[in-house]
Amino acid sequence: MDLWALLLKRCLGVPSLDFTMVGRWIGHLPRGRWMHAGIAKSPPVPGERLLGWVTHYLIGMFFAALLLLMVGIEWARQPTLLPALSFGVLSVVAPFFVLQPAMGAGIAASRTPQPNTARLRSIVAHGVFGIGLYLAAWALLLITGSAR
Repeated sequence: MDLWALLLKRCLGVPSLDFTMVGRWIGHLPRGRWMHAGIAKSPPVPGERLLGWVTHYLIGMFFAALLLLMVGIEWARQPTLLPALSFGVLSVVAPFFVLQPAMGAGIAASRTPQPNTARLRSIVAHGVFGIGLYLAAWALLLITGSAR
């Protein structure tokens, strides 16, 4: 997913999500603030950039574990694309209904200047995440020599 974002940025000039804002949102949670009118206007929190990137990867690991819980560990022993891709696309529910509204962007980016563009970019990015889950499962098999 991160390589996809880097490719879009370098080749097409498409800006990627600023994980500093994710860190800012996470940093405000212990202070009792869940919703923001606009996260960029909320006061910064110490270490928000690092916090955002760590959160990004922890969420990715959580979703990878959730995929295995849903489809079973046997899938990881002989991965197929469809379950991972489907799961990746379905995981867009989290930003659409949790992160974006909480950060002030509205449900499914409805309060952004170009909501349909934002939605499409999110769906594609999460599809790429699903492909990454599939490729990572195969890479792990090749590295460990456990492929059948």
